[in-house]
Amino acid sequence: MLTLDSLSKTYSDGTRALERIDLAVPQGEIVALIGGSGCGKTTLLRLVAGLDRASEGSIALDGETIAAPHPGVGLVFQEPRLLPWLDVAENVGFGLSHLPKAERRARVAHALEMVGLGEHARRWPRELSGGQQQRVSIARAFVANPRVLLLDEPFSALDAFTRKDLHGHLLALWQETKPTILIVTHDVGEAVALADRAVVMRPKPGRLDDAIPLALARPRDPASPHSEAATRRILAALDRSLKPAQAAAPTEAAQWW
Repeated sequence: MLTLDSLSKTYSDGTRALERIDLAVPQGEIVALIGGSGCGKTTLLRLVAGLDRASEGSIALDGETIAAPHPGVGLVFQEPRLLPWLDVAENVGFGLSHLPKAERRARVAHALEMVGLGEHARRWPRELSGGQQQRVSIARAFVANPRVLLLDEPFSALDAFTRKDLHGHLLALWQETKPTILIVTHDVGEAVALADRAVVMRPKPGRLDDAIPLALARPRDPASPHSEAATRRILAALDRSLKPAQAAAPTEAAQWW
């Protein structure tokens, strides 16, 4: 269980990025974080990854506090961030140096097969397309068997066809070990395609505004009535989250008459 308890973040310039985030994510659940710009989605992911410190509140994984990078938490960025001096297999196995060589090779080979790159193990990152590079990044994250995987808009720079293909590879890898996944996205269709729950955030400061369960069978058909209904619910929640809060009506004591 990943637990965020009253999580808040205020930067040194006074910017309140997050305010009192309470969120519990059971093992194996996929949660999509969605909201307008400035609602703190990436800040939240950085806190869970241990790359930044919260101003208030706490983060715990199975009761263990997270305040620094944790071996049970993996992170996939928007860009692949592959090491150009290592080939594809070496990039995927980069964090497995503590394992025996035979086990490391087996894990890497399996992960590459799962993302459709088994024949590209000895190629260099520069020889791959953008979609292939992101597959390597995803394989690298899963090969360490993380308990929690954080994805910060990993498919936003890709075309629709490649994005859909990578959704399938991501879900296939997830199905094997069922890590908890938090994925930041601006794409409502992506949230419906991947997540068990869509969490809508409200900006300035970032806070949770709504949570929409997505109890849809997989694989999901985006044109099905259930998917279309879920898309409409998320869009309506997003629309509400981007509207300023209604000013409270003046009380009788404040009226001049």
